[in-house]
Amino acid sequence: MALPVSTQARYWGIAALVFAVVLWFLGDALTPFLLGGAFAYILDPVADRLERLGMRRLFAVITITVLAILVFVLLVLLVVPTLVRQLTQLIETAPELFIRLRDWLAARFPDLVDEGSTIRQQLASIGETIAARGGEMLSAALSSALSFVNVLVLLVIVPVVTFYLLLDWDRMVARIDTLLPREHAPTIRRLASEIDETLSSFIRGQGLVMLIQGTFYAVSLMLVGLQFGVVVGAFAGLVTFIPYVGAIVGGALAIGLALFQFWGEWHMIALVAAIFFGGQFLEGNILTPLLVGDSVGLHPVWLLLALAIFGAIFGFVGLLVAVPVAAMLGVLTRFATAQYMRSTLYLGSDEPAVGE
Repeated sequence: MALPVSTQARYWGIAALVFAVVLWFLGDALTPFLLGGAFAYILDPVADRLERLGMRRLFAVITITVLAILVFVLLVLLVVPTLVRQLTQLIETAPELFIRLRDWLAARFPDLVDEGSTIRQQLASIGETIAARGGEMLSAALSSALSFVNVLVLLVIVPVVTFYLLLDWDRMVARIDTLLPREHAPTIRRLASEIDETLSSFIRGQGLVMLIQGTFYAVSLMLVGLQFGVVVGAFAGLVTFIPYVGAIVGGALAIGLALFQFWGEWHMIALVAAIFFGGQFLEGNILTPLLVGDSVGLHPVWLLLALAIFGAIFGFVGLLVAVPVAAMLGVLTRFATAQYMRSTLYLGSDEPAVGE
C-alpha cells in the first residue's frame, strides 16, 4: 500500500532539513565540491557533444580539462593583474575624483555647494572615508578572498573534483534515477527536466552573455582610453543578469569617469555612451534571444532574493547553491500552483462548471 501523501511530505521535509543542517555545519568544507559540481554541470553538454563526435568520454574530459586549465592560466596572467591594478588605482584615486566633482559643482552650481550646504559636507565626508578606509577595504577583501578560496582549492581540489564528476556524470544521473520512488518517478523526472532547462538557460546561456558583455565593455572602454575601463566593464558584465542594470549602472560609472577625464572632448564622452548603448542593443537583440531564449523561468527579483537569503544564512556556500535552489523552488512553485488550480480547494466542487 502506498504511503499517504502527508507521510511522504514529512519524510522529504526531514531530508531537506538534514541537508540544510549539513550545509550549515560543513559549508567551508563543501565549497570545492560545490564548485566542482557546478563546473561539471556546465561542461557536461560539451563532453556529450565530443562523445557524439566519436571521442571516448575519458579523452573528452581530458581535452576539456586541458583547455579549461589553459583558459584559467591566461586569465590569471593577463586579466586578473589588470583588474586588481585598476581597482587599486580606482580606490586610491576616488578621493581626488570626489574633490574634482565638488569643484565642478562649485563652478557651475555655486548655490548647491556653498560652505554650509549638505551636498558639500557629504562629498567631503565620502572623500575622507575613502581616503582613510579604501586601502584597508581592498586589503581586507583580498585577504578574505585568499583565505577563503585558497590556492590549494583553486589549483588542485576543484579541478580534480570537476574531472571525476564530469567523467562519471551520466552514470551518476542514471544511478540517481534508479533511486527515485517508483510511484512518483515520472513526475520527478518531468520536474527535474524543467529545472535542468531553467538552469541551463540561466547558468550556461546567461553566463555566456555576461562573459561576452563584460569582455565587450572592458575591451571597448580600454581601447578608447578610459581610466579604470576594465574594472567598470567587468562590473557591468557581472550584473548583466539583472535586465538593464548592467548597462545603466556601468554606463553611469563610465560616463561619470569620462566627464572627469575627457571634459571638453565631447566626442569622447559620446563614444563612451555609445559603447553602452551598443552593448545594450547587442544584449537585447542578439545575445539574450540567441543564447538564453525567450523564457528563462527565473525572474531576476526571485534570483536576487535567493542570493540575499542564502548568502546571509550560509555565506559563500549559500551563494553557490542559491541559483539551483531558486530554479528548483520556482519549478516546484509553478507545479504546486497548477495542482492547486485543478483541486477542489480552488474549484470548490468536484462537479464540472455549468456549461461544460
